[in-house]
Amino acid sequence: MNNTTRVLMLSLMSVAVLAGCKKDVKSTPPADTTTTAPTTPTAPTTSGVYGPNDLDTDACLRQRVVYFDLDQDALKPEFQAIMGCHAKYLRDRPSSRISLEGHADERGSREYNLGLGERRGNAVNSALQAAGGSASQLTVVSYGEERPVCTQSDESCWSQNRRVEIVYTAK
Repeated sequence: MNNTTRVLMLSLMSVAVLAGCKKDVKSTPPADTTTTAPTTPTAPTTSGVYGPNDLDTDACLRQRVVYFDLDQDALKPEFQAIMGCHAKYLRDRPSSRISLEGHADERGSREYNLGLGERRGNAVNSALQAAGGSASQLTVVSYGEERPVCTQSDESCWSQNRRVEIVYTAK
């Protein structure tokens, strides 16, 4: 056996021996002298199934607005986790229904903004279905520029109006 093979074999045996050794260290957790406020659960109930109360208590399900870039109807990657939560809720609660309300900022014609709001609603609809939601539980409505949440004429305001709101019509 050559030296390279011997060194390799010895190294592998050393790693195997060290991996098998268990170091028994007893650690004492530091005493907690601060008081913590009770937190709301961020996961479904203990059975793993969402219930109607989770819409108000679950941090992911409380996020019901999806924002879009200017003149875009593609879903941003940061909203994929939210789509997964809402799709799971739809799977867990077959009687629930969602209205996806598409909106646009004030720029563009009324017809263009209505179409853009619908395309944005359809993008969220597709994402929910891809995550396991049922098409029969989803409805898309476009309001275009008709229902702004901010009425100033600047980019920070317009960005708030480029959105889809997830509205539960049946829980």
